[in-house]
Amino acid sequence: MAQQTITALYDRYEDASAAVGELESVGIPHSDVSLVSNNEGDRHAGRLTGGAHGTAETADRAKDGTGAGATLGTVVGGAAGLLAGLGLIAIPGVGPVVAAGWLVATLTGAGIGAAAGGLAGALTGAGVSETDAHAYGEGVRRGGTLVTVRIAEARAVPASAVTEILERHGPVDLDEKASAWRAEGWTAPNPGTGATGSAANQGRVRAYPATTDL
Repeated sequence: MAQQTITALYDRYEDASAAVGELESVGIPHSDVSLVSNNEGDRHAGRLTGGAHGTAETADRAKDGTGAGATLGTVVGGAAGLLAGLGLIAIPGVGPVVAAGWLVATLTGAGIGAAAGGLAGALTGAGVSETDAHAYGEGVRRGGTLVTVRIAEARAVPASAVTEILERHGPVDLDEKASAWRAEGWTAPNPGTGATGSAANQGRVRAYPATTDL
């Protein structure tokens, strides 16, 4: 069954997590939602159990591109739904993050984080354009939180409703952000010949047609 990937980047984790909570409240299953949030400076330490904090090893693994680190913890009691599975990993080229959902399995499975280009590789595999995938990765690296949702054509909750929910919680304009980063010297990798699907809209929330069933 064909599926779309819908994405939104947030400056604040709290806005992204509120969007995830609303998605779950209207019936989007946990298995179709993912959240990836920057954890530089151990900013999410209070959300993880068992003293699972960022370590020098985790940061080094992310910086040298040796692969995604293992999940180190889950959120402190009180979280529900998708965010109850939040864990700490290291993503090559992005750094230490807290993450939950379907994208995590792609990032941590069999070294694919390094082999497929980390977060950008996982996103392009889900149908996101290469240009946007690298911009989302840079957004997370700079402190943002990315929410991705997979929606099948026959899903009871339509893609338009998902888009409205994500919009309601204040995502950033990816094009504006990317332009500002380029002005500061950021150079995104040139798109290759892989998955380069175009977003259905070029606003704050973007929907991409899946190239294959996910």
